[in-house]
Amino acid sequence: MNNFRIGFGYDVHQLQEGYDFWLGGIKLEHTKGAVGHSDADVLIHVICDALLGAANLRDIGYHFSDQDPEYKGIDSKILLRDVMIMIREHGYEIGNLDTTICLQKPKVNPHIDTMKACLAEVMKIPEQSISIKATTTEKLGFVGRQEGVSAYCVALIYKVN
Repeated sequence: MNNFRIGFGYDVHQLQEGYDFWLGGIKLEHTKGAVGHSDADVLIHVICDALLGAANLRDIGYHFSDQDPEYKGIDSKILLRDVMIMIREHGYEIGNLDTTICLQKPKVNPHIDTMKACLAEVMKIPEQSISIKATTTEKLGFVGRQEGVSAYCVALIYKVN
């Protein structure tokens, strides 16, 4: 039996004035924030989807429906913690995560170390197991027009028992 599995996550959130901007578990100062049923942390959402997909446990919307009032405004770190419980209950541990955030503004690079520390604490894994990269779209598309943020994640998990 193959002990290694990979999963992929992709998500998009609209950016609007009047919302907090949560990214990678931390609040960024910006004139716009991401819109969503939860706190709309696009990076945590793609990590959840990649991990759930790798473990063949469906997706974030299946487990945490945006139709359920219980999850209205919820801190996405709680969702990530619950996803970690699920994958560990199925006998998996994280090998590594590789993520990319697509955002025109604000610049993400100054916040990457803080995001990694936050996510590592929530997932109870070493910071070295988390890669966070950021790119603009050179002012093209909805990201370039600062209408939204998107993110991607690839996760490697392995069977521990």
